[in-house]
Amino acid sequence: MSVKQLAIAIDQLANSVFGGYADETLSARAYRTNSPLQKYINAIFFDRNHCRESYMAEIDRHQLPPAYRDGK
Repeated sequence: MSVKQLAIAIDQLANSVFGGYADETLSARAYRTNSPLQKYINAIFFDRNHCRESYMAEIDRHQLPPAYRDGK
């Protein structure tokens, strides 16, 4: 498992602990719910569009393994 995958898994766990969807990151949830936390999350990543891009990645199913993304 890569470090990035582990970080995403921890992020998703934290999101679900705080009442979010199990397969959603805190960043995507912050954008989806228009949370004021977007500002802080974006600042952590030095990217003012981080939360929006995370949300769009969820919509486009980029977080899924290729076998699931492609419907195989």
